[in-house]
Order: sequence, then structure tokens, then C-alpha cells
Amino acid sequence: MNATEAEADEDQASDTAWVRDLDDEAATARLAAEVASLLAPGDFVTLTGGLGSGKTTFARALVRALVGDPELEVPSPSFSLMQIYEADEGRILHADLYRIERASDLAELGFEEASDGAYVLLEWPERAASLLPEDRLDVCLALDASRGDSYRSALLTGFGSFAEKLAKAKAIAELLAASGWDHAERRHLQGDASTRSYERLLAEDGRTAILMIAPRRPDGSPLRYGKPYSAIARLAEDVKPFVAIDKGLRRLGFSAPDIYAADLAAGLVLLEDLGSTPIVGNGTIIEERYACAAEALAHLHGLALPDTLPVDDGDPYRIPPYDVDALSIEVELLLDWFVPLHSEARLAAGARSSFVGLWRKTVQEVLAQRHTWTLRDYHSPNLIWLPERSGLARVGILDFQDCVLGAPAYDVVSLLQDARVDVPDEAELRLLTHYVRLRREAEPTFDVGAFTRAYAILGAQRATKVLGIFARLSERDGKPSYLAHIPRVARTLGKNLAHPALAELAAWYETHLPGLFPASHRP
Repeated sequence: MNATEAEADEDQASDTAWVRDLDDEAATARLAAEVASLLAPGDFVTLTGGLGSGKTTFARALVRALVGDPELEVPSPSFSLMQIYEADEGRILHADLYRIERASDLAELGFEEASDGAYVLLEWPERAASLLPEDRLDVCLALDASRGDSYRSALLTGFGSFAEKLAKAKAIAELLAASGWDHAERRHLQGDASTRSYERLLAEDGRTAILMIAPRRPDGSPLRYGKPYSAIARLAEDVKPFVAIDKGLRRLGFSAPDIYAADLAAGLVLLEDLGSTPIVGNGTIIEERYACAAEALAHLHGLALPDTLPVDDGDPYRIPPYDVDALSIEVELLLDWFVPLHSEARLAAGARSSFVGLWRKTVQEVLAQRHTWTLRDYHSPNLIWLPERSGLARVGILDFQDCVLGAPAYDVVSLLQDARVDVPDEAELRLLTHYVRLRREAEPTFDVGAFTRAYAILGAQRATKVLGIFARLSERDGKPSYLAHIPRVARTLGKNLAHPALAELAAWYETHLPGLFPASHRP
């Protein structure tokens, strides 16, 4: 394919194909780095195009990007037919099949063994078309003499599962180009417990930004009422809630990250980089910062807040309620994931139904309270300290896409009963008192008794849910590090269950999960 043909095809290209202009070898290297970020061990990349189109140049840049060594010697495999390299994540096989007459010739070279589980780069793949997997990426390179000797066009086509990967990469590139960040260095950031991923962008002039990649969450199997878990638990299924709540918080003066650009359909948001200074230090809370975070909540909870927010696409976003179905299906995670992992005995017949019934009954009084924006993940991993700002703006808030209309106590519990950091009981009491005092100063009729009951109920609900989530992260998602937090969460649950409002539930836990709590924190 020549450059003119590639340009003609661009208008007809679907999300599985993408035409790129490569003005010089540096542009080729940048594209290779982008492709490297899409690959995992076992992936196939086929390189097509005529003689002299630049296939080996691209392959060399791709190998260097995968190995992480821009000076690595990468000879053409034209004569050896296959070259093998070692990267941190696995083996790389670069093969040139130009001199192969039929696919069966590859067997004599040990191709099948060498390619098993490796990154595979094939030049002239049409010589062994019968061996190509359904899931692969093809990079077709073409010359255009009218644009100079160094110019190439690249047509990237995703086959099978690679179609979705390529569509995402294309959407990211288009968003970054439109917002002026297309030449920024991209560094992957460690994500959270969700399916989102993040990159820090570093521009040549020193500016930084954060790219949030959050594709639409696929619906799971129906669990109840014909709905999947995410719908019942009121979890965000795309980035629209994040954008709506972010802009709502910023209008109120809170330090949510500024949104520079977004592609709602692709699940991409380019954000202000609030830095990485936490509200904790060396694994322990910094009480001054926690106090400021509590003050931010007290201010938010004292406001008259809308339940519907505008979004740039013109379709407003309505914040869902944190209703009894959402609260109760969350606690069932304990039975579905934690109990099978940590309980030697099976639950007695009827134990599940009594558990759910008790929880649905217990949360009813919480639902009757005045509701506010419940950000739902207001805890140390999602709060950034911004000392250069003043007042409540010193607390940067990162995670709120699952915001619901719920009781004010929930986010206070999230902050002060942190599942990942020890908050001493004395500090928790001081900070809780600080929050309550601020609420009463702003609203003399604030019901302290009702709030403290809700604090215990929602503290127990959240701890129960988190035990299930951490067990699920370990068993289903292969993240066993979360199990280290189980003892802390169990202690918190026991402390909350000691409240008289939870007496019946405390009896259920003692009966059916007697070994869950340490002796000092039994309800």
C-alpha cells in the first residue's frame, strides 16, 4: 500500500484501524513506544509493506522500547531468520520470513517453541499466514517519495481482541493531540483497586498532567431484579459521573482536579496533576491533615447540594441514592468472598437470609436522615495534601465517581476508620469531635445522637463490605497484598458492632463468625 492509498482508506477506517504519518525515524520510534505500551507477553505484531518500507527500522525501535534500552544492538534477522531478546516481562522473538517458502519451514527453526509466551514480531508474515493467530496487531508501512526519503505512513490494524486495544490507543492519541499533550512523556502510575488506570504526562516545558483511563464497565451477570451488582450497588459504569461530580466540587471551592480535556465515550479524562503528597506520613496519620479533611467534609455536609449536575455533553447527571438495596448488597460481599476464604465452617442454613434481613432493618434509620453527597472513597489513598493552597483547598480530592446521595456519616467513617492506615482510637475521637463541633456551630439543630448512631451503623456496614472486597481482590483479581489489612478492618468492625444500635447484628457475627474479632475488639 502506498501513502496515497493509505490516505484514501483513512476515511473508511474503523476503530480497528489507524493511519499514522511518520515524518522521520524519531516519529517511527515514538510510534514503536506507543505500540510497546499495548503489548503483553504472547502478543503478535506483524510488519507488512514492500521492500525498503521501514519494517526492520520499526522492529528495531519496538524491540528497544520493550527491552527499555534505546542503544540496544538489534540486527536484522534477514539471514539468521530469527533473533531472540530478553525483556523484564518476557522473551522477544523477532523473525524475518522473507526467505521462508512455506509455513512448515518454520518448524525446523524451532519457531513454535521460541514464540510460546513471547512477544512476537514478524516481518513478511504473509509467508506463514496459516500460523498467524486471530488476535494480533498489523503495522503496514509505506513510502511516499513526494514527501521525502525519510517519510513513511503506517496503517495499524487490530485483529480479534487487538481491535479494542487499538481503538483505545487511537482515542488516547487523539485526545492528547487535541489538548497539546501529544509529545509528552507518558509514565504509568500504580492504580487503585478499581479497573481504572492512570498515567502521568511530563511535557518538555516541565508541566505535568494525569491521564485517567476508565473504559465503560461491562455489565456483569444479573444478580437481582435483572440487574448486575454494579447497578444495584450504584457504582459508576462510565466517566460521566466523575466529570459531573468533579466540576460540582470545584464550583463549591473544593480541590478536585481541574479537567483539561475528556472523551466521555472512550472513558478518557485529562486531569490536573495534584501531586503525590499524602495526608499520611510513614504509614501513620498526620492529624493536622486529617483535621483539615474532616473540616472539608463538615463544610460540604452543611451545604444545600443539588441532586442533578450538568455535563458537557448536554445530558445532565442525576446522583443516585445510597438506598437499602445498595447498602445491603455490599455487605453480602462478606458472605460471597470473605467467609469462603477465612471461615473453616460453612454457614448454617438460613444464616444468609437472617444476615441480609438484619442489615436491611438496621440501615433503615440511616436512610431516614437528611442526605448529602456521599463521595464514598474519601480516605487516605484518595486525598492529596496541597500545602501551597489555603483553607479547605489544602485537601485534594481524587476519587468520587461512585458518589451517591447518602448519610453524612459515611464519608466521615471512611476517613477516620481508614482500612489501610491505623487511626488510633484517641485520634479518631478527637477528629470526630472536631467534625461534630463544626457541624453544630454551623447548624445548632444538628442531631449529635442520630449522627453517632449512623456513624456506628455505617462504620460496621463499610467494614463488612471492605472485608469482602479485600478477599475478592485477593482471590479473583490476584492482589493478595490487600489481605494484610484484614486484621485492621476486623478490629474496626468489632468496635462498631459494640454500639447498642447493632446488638442483633453483633450476635449474628459472634454466632456465625466467632473467630473474626480479636479478643480486645469483640462486640
